[in-house]
Amino acid sequence: MPDRPSPTLLLAVAAGVLGLFVSLPAAAKGGPVAVDAEIVLAVDISFSMNDEEQRLQRAGYVEAIESAEFLQALKANQIGKIAVTYIEWASYGDEKVLVEWTLIDGPESARTFADRLAEAPFRRARRTSISGAIDASMRLFEGNGFAGVRRVIDISGDGPNNDGRGVVAARQDAVANGVTINGLPLVNIRPYVGFADIQNLDVYYEDCVIGGPNAFMVPVSDTKKFVEATRTKLIEEIAERAPAPTEPLIRPVNSAEPRVSCTVGETMWQKRFGK
Repeated sequence: MPDRPSPTLLLAVAAGVLGLFVSLPAAAKGGPVAVDAEIVLAVDISFSMNDEEQRLQRAGYVEAIESAEFLQALKANQIGKIAVTYIEWASYGDEKVLVEWTLIDGPESARTFADRLAEAPFRRARRTSISGAIDASMRLFEGNGFAGVRRVIDISGDGPNNDGRGVVAARQDAVANGVTINGLPLVNIRPYVGFADIQNLDVYYEDCVIGGPNAFMVPVSDTKKFVEATRTKLIEEIAERAPAPTEPLIRPVNSAEPRVSCTVGETMWQKRFGK
């Protein structure tokens, strides 16, 4: 007859099981965590973004997440919590998560998120696929352990879609699933114009990229104002209100027919490279 386990061993096993349970995600313990919003920060790292622009863009998010204005807006919500993840994107299929889904409910968790983002390495890559960023963001919502009142994809970039499927199709799929897409287009921030740049990127974002309930964008034409623009956009996103139409920094979604071709980026790429 085999020996019975000793009481000490049984106690150790029980403690181990309890410790495992405590470390499990909230979704595994009792369902998803309720938050005011689930937000994917999706940031362009294509070669059209130079090193300085990338660092300013990153610093904008780091400072905005920790700002007093952002934290005040967070606590003014019904739940007082949001879930945020940060990804970088370039060509279709080239999307990388830099900071995993993080529950932000106050200064400490905001600082943790900001520190992780600030410490992440920089990289650059080819092409610009806004559609890829949207599709990748949609996948990140699945099984993330949170249940948000709103789901938001926050697209930041300096050029039109030129790779992957059409950006309008990606937008339509996201909006059909109840997701809002907001934008932070970097408009004419350089003294020169590259082959993939368009002068009216803000119009392109309005007509071809953003969509869904209360969708809006905050165009940035001065890198010195990136932190202000990022903070403004994040506050609006967690506040569940339509942007004031009289506020010049923010432009709501345009419901009219596109004023610019939503395939302008693909057309420009084909003319230059023939594919």
